Amino acid sequence: MKVFPLIFLCAAATSTDTIHAQEAPNAQGEPFIDMGGAVRFNYGWLDYGPTSRLQLELLRADVNAGAGTLFLSAQYRWYDGFDAVHHAYAGWNLGDATQVRAGIQQVPFGLLPTVSQSFWFGSGYYLGIEDDYDPGVTVSHKHGDHHWTAGWFSGDEYGSAARYDRYSFDVAQTADLPYKERERVHFRYEYTSSLNEGELLLGASAFRGQVQNTTTRRHYDHQGAALHAQWKRDGWTTQLQWARYRYSVPGDRIAMSAFLAPFEIASEADVPSANVAYSFGARQWLDDITCYNNLSMTRPSGRSQGVRESWQNVTGCSLQKGIMLTYVDWIAGKNMWFAGGDGIGIDDGSPSRWHSRLNLNIGFYF
Repeated sequence: MKVFPLIFLCAAATSTDTIHAQEAPNAQGEPFIDMGGAVRFNYGWLDYGPTSRLQLELLRADVNAGAGTLFLSAQYRWYDGFDAVHHAYAGWNLGDATQVRAGIQQVPFGLLPTVSQSFWFGSGYYLGIEDDYDPGVTVSHKHGDHHWTAGWFSGDEYGSAARYDRYSFDVAQTADLPYKERERVHFRYEYTSSLNEGELLLGASAFRGQVQNTTTRRHYDHQGAALHAQWKRDGWTTQLQWARYRYSVPGDRIAMSAFLAPFEIASEADVPSANVAYSFGARQWLDDITCYNNLSMTRPSGRSQGVRESWQNVTGCSLQKGIMLTYVDWIAGKNMWFAGGDGIGIDDGSPSRWHSRLNLNIGFYF
């Protein structure tokens, strides 16, 4: 099969997959196995490149199973030109409050499951700090309104930074920037409260690890932290998050990759996000209509000539009817990779302009 245009591949990454989301049981129960999957189609109109016709974007297979206190979950995806694992882990419920997971799983960082409501996600996804799946072990514990998660991750899901055909955005090994992810330790805390008759989530996340230069074998620190809040009431959802990541490598850049394409990002930056969404509930023949605006930016910490700010804003609606979930999004980006930019948070001397696209994604989840 021919490879999709790069912009279309990026769109393929980012469905929130609200139907058949992977949720493990929290208590003992009868043995079960649940097989599922999805098929999605995509159309994109771009003001900075050729328009893509409506075409098949994704095939997906899921399995969730459990017996007693043990459970497992796995998902595999097929795109045009490559296929990749999404997640594959096993778990153990230690009572009603504590859970252990081992395998390729979502990294516990920031608002979960995502800091966004759109098909396109926020800037953090492309920086590897949102909806990232890596191999590791996590322990999660709930006590009243408090929720703690700690985890250790060995690196990226394939153990090779030279492999670009993947779902999660990870550090890439390139000729100019030959790095790979090594071990990381994560900690996340979230507190549930109420505010103005709505649910309020307040939390903080942090991690510390290393990346390795595959040529010199030298290791460099890799750190990140985030403060996050979410409030829900009567169909409204508001999300706020500030995150910072840092790769202590020489220079002001490092490379990332996913969907067959490596690109460069600023090696240290702040990533603030501000999102608002409203669910109208059932309307006419639809089961739900949710509209949203997701704004995020990448602000490099340094002031060298090789870096500058990147912006992304997504305005759209999701429409759900039974197994069908459709996203209609208007994506605008400034100095943003896949939206006319050379990377994220970098400056190669080209003009910094806003570019946009209209994206339509129609999915059927089984």
